[in-house]
Amino acid sequence: MAEFVVIRLGRDNDSMVEWIVADDSGARRSQPFRGALADAAPLVQGRPVIALIPATEALTTTVNLPARGGSKLNAALPYALEEQVASDVDTMHFAAGDKRESGIRPVAAVGRAQLDRWLARLEEVGIVPWKIIPENYGLARIPGTMSVLVDDDCIFFNDGEDTEFVMQGANPSDALVAAGKLPDRTDDDAPPEPSGHLIVYCNAADEERLSHDWIALRHELHSVDINLLPDGTLPRLAVTVASGQGVNLLQGRYGPKADYGSWLRPWSRAAILLLTLVIIGFAGKGVDYYRLTQEEAALRAQFAQEYLRFNPNASTDIVDPMAVVNSMKRSLGTGTAPQVFLPSIRELATAMQQNSEAKVEAVSYRAGVVDIRVISPDVETVGNIQKALSASGRFVASIQSTDKVADRINSRIQIREAGS
Repeated sequence: MAEFVVIRLGRDNDSMVEWIVADDSGARRSQPFRGALADAAPLVQGRPVIALIPATEALTTTVNLPARGGSKLNAALPYALEEQVASDVDTMHFAAGDKRESGIRPVAAVGRAQLDRWLARLEEVGIVPWKIIPENYGLARIPGTMSVLVDDDCIFFNDGEDTEFVMQGANPSDALVAAGKLPDRTDDDAPPEPSGHLIVYCNAADEERLSHDWIALRHELHSVDINLLPDGTLPRLAVTVASGQGVNLLQGRYGPKADYGSWLRPWSRAAILLLTLVIIGFAGKGVDYYRLTQEEAALRAQFAQEYLRFNPNASTDIVDPMAVVNSMKRSLGTGTAPQVFLPSIRELATAMQQNSEAKVEAVSYRAGVVDIRVISPDVETVGNIQKALSASGRFVASIQSTDKVADRINSRIQIREAGS
């Protein structure tokens, strides 16, 4: 299990920073610290460093471009985002993340001069970052749920899908209106029907300061779950980016540079031997491919001969025998698509009967994945539900998140078909 030192750089070139150790499973491995950047260096001790930069000094958005990645995508980003960037795109650095399920790709942009200053600060104390990520990516996306994190005068928001942004000097309700999740209505308008779920992360002072906003949101939404951050914002952000979330700005000209020549020189003889073995292996694969192609052709001919006995009027040019078989199955009323949702709900009902002290708060289904939100008295009950869901072997249940609210545990469990 890999551990990372997550360092959160301050706004407006503040010399004070925060840091913490987290692992790739999304768990904290130390208490949070605050001090000068040089004080964080001794904690590195060979661990990769993830630097979080202020969200107010970076643009985070999404694009839908056909380019798969690499240099072509990096070249297209400035033109795709030219309308969204106030500065000259020639002075900006752009980086893209992996495509999401929707096909949309997250993108981050920052001024090159500012990025150079951050890198210089880290280099001064001997820290070479593995990743540099805008801090708002530390607010985890939960499908079907809106999330808000209050950090002083900043509001981090995402809708659980592809919309995520930061607002400064605003209230959480302003962020939901900007995202189109709440109507911007006047006092004379009739209140809408409650819709949507919201998870909020903030400290106790912000909970009290925004109390009127929470009351208003509870009238507008199905649920508003407020989670206090007794140790500050960093632990919540760190566990998310340590588990692999967020767009890494160290790409392109800022990406890692390796001297492959000097690294490979001592291994030249071994490389030649390996290359010889690879060539021999590919030659063997080529022979196998030719043999299998001949066997496939023979099997196709045999299938066509037998199929013509069954259906004399069919075409002799059969391109895909499996498609023919599936077509025959469908004509006989035999479905081929696996059923996921209803069997998983049956497993969920059995698991909840075995753990009657827990209750299901919400269920959502998308692309073969069932997400459930469960309220239980303790973490052990969540674990029992997860084991019961996986007991049959048909489904794999995994706990995505757990948060303690008052004396109850709010958790999210994801159910997938085994092997999917």
